[in-house]
Amino acid sequence: MVRTKTKKQRGGHYGRGMKAGRGKGKRGGSGMSGLGKHRSVWMLKYDRNHFGTHGFKSHKMSNLEIPITLRELTESLEVFRNKGYVTESDGIMVIDLKSAGYTKLLSSGEFKVKSRIIVPKATERCINKLSTMGISVESDDEGNTAE
Repeated sequence: MVRTKTKKQRGGHYGRGMKAGRGKGKRGGSGMSGLGKHRSVWMLKYDRNHFGTHGFKSHKMSNLEIPITLRELTESLEVFRNKGYVTESDGIMVIDLKSAGYTKLLSSGEFKVKSRIIVPKATERCINKLSTMGISVESDDEGNTAE
């Protein structure tokens, strides 16, 4: 369509047009509307984290048990000795895993050092495995947990 001389003299060619600026129409929506469409560049520039979830609230109980296996105990025995968690009384080595921060002793691996292990919890299989080798396990709870 051709613009006539009178149309040219009445105002700019670009912009909202003549009657578009009078009311609340032709604004592209109110508020934050159009952020996924025609205002996406604005959103990327000024409000990058507008969409998506940010963090979460966990409703499950956190696992407070810190386990150690017999294999890990064998590997880190020297470290425990250097830190003072291993003492010797009556010729028997006493390993205090409770003061080292561990709460459960698991049975995977091998441990062949004659000793007495102090730990809050130990699995039944672990206690049976160590008792056959002559190693005693002192646990706080009498009803030891099974695997």
